Amino acid sequence: MSVDSTHNIPNESTRSLDRYFQITERGSSVKQEIIAGLTTFLAMVYSVIVVPSMLGAAGFNQSAVFIATCLVAAFGSLLMGLWARLPMAIGCAISLTAFTAFSLVLGQGVSIPVALGAVFLMGVVFTFITVTGIRGWIMRNMPTGIAHGTGIGIGLFLLLIAANGVGLVIKNPQAGLPVAFGDFMSLPVIMSLVGLAAIIGLEKRRVPGGILLVIIAISVFGLIFDPNVKYHGLFALPTFGGDGSLLGSLDIMGALNPVILPTVLALVMTAIFDATGTIRAVAGQANLLTERGNIISGGKALTADSVSSIFAGFVGGSPAAVYIESAAGTAAGGKTGLTATTVGLLFVIMLFLAPLSSLVPSYATAPALMYVGLLMLSNVSKLDMDDSVDALSGLLCAVFIVLTGNIVTGIMLGFVSLVIGRVVSGDFKQLNIGTVIIAIALVVFYAGGWAI
Repeated sequence: MSVDSTHNIPNESTRSLDRYFQITERGSSVKQEIIAGLTTFLAMVYSVIVVPSMLGAAGFNQSAVFIATCLVAAFGSLLMGLWARLPMAIGCAISLTAFTAFSLVLGQGVSIPVALGAVFLMGVVFTFITVTGIRGWIMRNMPTGIAHGTGIGIGLFLLLIAANGVGLVIKNPQAGLPVAFGDFMSLPVIMSLVGLAAIIGLEKRRVPGGILLVIIAISVFGLIFDPNVKYHGLFALPTFGGDGSLLGSLDIMGALNPVILPTVLALVMTAIFDATGTIRAVAGQANLLTERGNIISGGKALTADSVSSIFAGFVGGSPAAVYIESAAGTAAGGKTGLTATTVGLLFVIMLFLAPLSSLVPSYATAPALMYVGLLMLSNVSKLDMDDSVDALSGLLCAVFIVLTGNIVTGIMLGFVSLVIGRVVSGDFKQLNIGTVIIAIALVVFYAGGWAI
């Protein structure tokens, strides 16, 4: 082989990547795409710590969930990158993880295998709804205020979960409101608040991986000063079997129980209202919208995240969705599927770093969870207060998501208040039949006792 032909190998590889991902056509470069992928990975890698921590609180084996979280992120991101060819990373959704852990397993007492079966069925139904266009129809008939209100409510819900997990907010032992302020001088509370402030500052300065840096810094602090935090190693080969393994442990027949099916529907509805807006927001930032405002390869993008939930149920993870942190990668210049492919490959590497998950205390992950919740509260600025019925229905939705600890309950109350409010205010002409149908379906869902 000649020297010249040897030098042509990387050039030809680069050209092949360029052609497949349309890198030059979208105004990017291979280097820019890889940097964008690394940026997205650093922004969302906290999920491999947060998700096992949340599901661990519900009795899941944390080591097994760590492996499942890495597998879901790798599979989903590679599917999005190689098939849809879009710069969006997929992982176990924090909001749907909270739903699975705190509403489904802890709240309703559903066993872990049945819960995973519900996640699997949710993915199947979600995929069916996506490929048949029903998902698009629902989103077109979702009022703007309720769409934004759902994001606000999920943000508040995550804030409450994180704050309660470190003792910042506790169950009120006295008569009065159900919650009270915790021990301000405790180590978990102090480190959580300091960590949150640090994340806010780092993200303001656009430091890549700022969330991860704070998690690492607090974990090192805990390792030095907290006797409860112990080092168990760095590298380990992932184990896909044995005690505690979640791979293939799902109980689909148990999830088909009429008592559990409403949970599947609730997961589907939650995913519909939570995931689609994220995909469009990231696509908009990357200028990947058509002249009509549709997402380039939007059908594949929507299908990729729903299929990833099927995979999640099989490997033992929570429902999957596109991460809003993908916006960090698009802000760094990511415009093609090579960005998401890079993320997927990096999560494969993370499979061999499982011992790190036991090194991180809850007060190291709580700031990340609270920061994501605060980001979601920014939807308040998108409410149109000139249309008070729409805006206030959205806020009603948000408030009752956190007060009831249930996302779909808030959505139901938002839809009902919107429809009745439109009729009473004389603005019934602003209602469309789709919105009314969804509102009626939600009321029947709750009145029939099928809701979680």
